[in-house]
Amino acid sequence: MDLTFRVSAHISRPVAEVFEAVVNPEQLSRYFTTGGAKGRLETGATVYWDFHDFPGAFPVWVMEVEPQKKIVFEWAANDGPPEGDDPVRRTDYRTTVTMTFEPIDGGTRTLVAIEERGWRQTETGLKASYGNCQGWTQMQCALKAYLEYGINLREGMFK
Repeated sequence: MDLTFRVSAHISRPVAEVFEAVVNPEQLSRYFTTGGAKGRLETGATVYWDFHDFPGAFPVWVMEVEPQKKIVFEWAANDGPPEGDDPVRRTDYRTTVTMTFEPIDGGTRTLVAIEERGWRQTETGLKASYGNCQGWTQMQCALKAYLEYGINLREGMFK
């Protein structure tokens, strides 16, 4: 069993605008990273994201950015203590997130797909993958509301 999920959403804005809203830390902080984002998503960069529901900025290692097409990054699997002998040690592995941006409807809309993979095939890995699937779905809803209507859906959601 490969613990992988993929979510997608249609955003009624051109690819360039949608892509910029994801790679630009100032914009990302307005609708997704409720505690703020530091650093632009660029190949080879390490940026930091902070969320009120998971306080404390954590690193995001950017593996690849293909402007207006794709973003690939790794971050901590965050599936809690490992099963087995050492319940204190946090997980020591990463998952891989791939975001793709596809122009549709003559370029007036964008299909954003997000896939995450790489959890250990354990009960905690499965639970963490479900949590992240929920988070990426929220991110896409928040991105859509922000770009199409100027609304921050996550404002006050976790305080």
